[in-house]
Amino acid sequence: MFVTAPISGILSRKMDPRLMMMIGFFGFAAGTWRMTYLTADWDFWELLVPQILRGASMMLCMVPINNIALGTLPPDRLKNASGLFNLTRNLGGAVGLAVINTVLIDRNAFHYARLAEHVQWGSAEAQTKLQNITLDFQQNAGLDASKAAISKLSAMVQQQASLLSFMDVFYLLTALFATLAIFTMVIRKPAEQAGGGGGH
Repeated sequence: MFVTAPISGILSRKMDPRLMMMIGFFGFAAGTWRMTYLTADWDFWELLVPQILRGASMMLCMVPINNIALGTLPPDRLKNASGLFNLTRNLGGAVGLAVINTVLIDRNAFHYARLAEHVQWGSAEAQTKLQNITLDFQQNAGLDASKAAISKLSAMVQQQASLLSFMDVFYLLTALFATLAIFTMVIRKPAEQAGGGGGH
């Protein structure tokens, strides 16, 4: 975002702000879409490209959003409009985080229940996995291998449920930002002389 900020400022004076917003929204959607392939084995390098996409795209969105939101207003209304704009942005962020947290909790419980259906005593694969984990723990003195293996298997199921719930959130974010990109086509372009945004 730090690197993209001056580029976004330059582009805002040369490009249609609606086109900038569309590129930014689609870029952010691409970043979140890439995160839907998340696995427990991902490290820094797998997370780097989606993070770059989201950070750069966010800056491409922020400048034109301010210009469009405030650039269509007469100067005497900018002060109040800027305050309202900042209020709704902060409120929207808080509501968005609450919604994401709720989705994570609900989907985590859902996925854990679904995965647990396949990790039962009647499952040959689950039994084999549990036996292998038990054998690993039996090599450590002082451990109850059977209980430790069950705890480890439960933690593995919980980890996968958490991953799936985060993937669900990234799917939702992808759909949201792709939809926002499409809706930029119906936004009215601000007057050229009001491109400064005036609110910050």
